[in-house]
Amino acid sequence: MQETVLYDTLRQGLWIATLISTPILTAALVAGVSIGLFQALTSIQEMTLTFVPKLAAIILVFWVSMSFMTTTLVDFFQNEILPLIAGA
Repeated sequence: MQETVLYDTLRQGLWIATLISTPILTAALVAGVSIGLFQALTSIQEMTLTFVPKLAAIILVFWVSMSFMTTTLVDFFQNEILPLIAGA
């Protein structure tokens, strides 16, 4: 395998990982900032208040975007990884 093929496949893999993780990380960011703002405005400093809604938002977004993640990973594997394995 040539270095260019290896680096191109790694680049595409990292891009797929970024694309897949973006919805979950965005949900965690929005939930964290909104809960932090709520805590700052009300002076409530409860640890479970930050953890539980953030976890619920992450699980909800993961459940909603699971088909997108699966399709993206399967397409990458079938179009990029399998031809490299079969060609080797």
